Amino acid sequence: MKRRYPTGGQALVREINLSTVLRYLQKGGPRSRAALASLTGLNKTTISSLADDLLERGLIHEVGFDSSGGGRPATLLDLNPAAGCIIGVALGVDFISVILADFVGQIRWRRLADADPAQGQEATIQCTLDIVDEATAASSSCSSRLLGVGIATPGTVDVEKGLLIFSPNLQWHHVPYRQIFEDHTGLPVIVDNDANASAQAEHLLGVAREVQDFISIYAGVGVGGGLFLNGELYRGAGGFAGEIGHTNFMIEHYRRPCRCGNRGCWETSVAQDSVMDRVRTRLSVGRSSSVSRLMAEQGTALTVPLIVEAARDGDREALEALDETAVLLGLGTANLVSIFNPEMIVIGGPLSEAGDYLLPRVQEAVTKGTLPEIGEQVQILLSSFGADASVVGAVALVIEAILSNPSSVEPLNARSTRRKEVSARDRRRT
Repeated sequence: MKRRYPTGGQALVREINLSTVLRYLQKGGPRSRAALASLTGLNKTTISSLADDLLERGLIHEVGFDSSGGGRPATLLDLNPAAGCIIGVALGVDFISVILADFVGQIRWRRLADADPAQGQEATIQCTLDIVDEATAASSSCSSRLLGVGIATPGTVDVEKGLLIFSPNLQWHHVPYRQIFEDHTGLPVIVDNDANASAQAEHLLGVAREVQDFISIYAGVGVGGGLFLNGELYRGAGGFAGEIGHTNFMIEHYRRPCRCGNRGCWETSVAQDSVMDRVRTRLSVGRSSSVSRLMAEQGTALTVPLIVEAARDGDREALEALDETAVLLGLGTANLVSIFNPEMIVIGGPLSEAGDYLLPRVQEAVTKGTLPEIGEQVQILLSSFGADASVVGAVALVIEAILSNPSSVEPLNARSTRRKEVSARDRRRT
């Protein structure tokens, strides 16, 4: 069957143009109408019409004047942080993170709660919905409209349906996140894998804003990858690209089984649990370590931040555990660099809190394990958002959807008019 190429009418062309103007401002604003006309190749009348549309929707605002060109100063336009707020939700294996952010990704409110997989799916989702209600109340208190909800989750996701298909680390199957959260909030909901969401955050708001080809490695309880190729998130034939944590890394039969059911998966060697296991093994044979003292003083279980604290104090066992993890993380990263030849590798998620101890070894492994012409051109950086990479990514999912389809956001006056119509109808009913 021959491929059919898409066509579009006037409405589609206008939507594309609205999106183009919005993206130029998101990447490099503020800009004048004349500058936008020059960048896009559209005439000034069209640009003025598009700008008026975006102003009416509250997505952009006027931020001052540019008088550098001589003559009458030009009005500058930029993305409007007050366009509305977005609720970002990250459902981890052992945490629930919810933030309220504005249209440029600045966090205005946040809540972090522990999660216990043993409590079950229903209880965890209900706890998440309760926190989302808190975020909704926070948006009302600052009189900001809500633009949508983004959800980042570990596992394979049907993005079109908003459906979690399977999360090995949660052992959840076929969870209709979009339906659950849309029914609860009445807002548009976008769901994606946590590593893809993290990559979107870096591309829109983080260290990869100007990068077209990069890989975001999200390392927490599991390890996932978000792949940007030619400026677009690569999803693969079935939409599940980036499951790098489940590549066969070491196939020896004695390796710890992965939660996916296989042995030798990369994430069993480099996820946060592997670091803690290395420390526990050292403590179990009686090695002296400040880790034990810190756990007793703080009254906490073993965590990556605690191991990092011990490493900063020069603790040998903590440093060795981090070094072993870094070597294995570097080996897998070198493979990714050889396969994809990216401009950048970004490491985020809870494990990135140990980034100062991981990055030098990862860079060394990439240098040694790749062809010089490939390894020398890649940058290896920590995420701009650290452990928050997935929840900021959840916000970025909604921002990206609006950048792609600005008309999905109602004009402010239309919203006000409809609210008045609803109020009048309610009064008539009573």
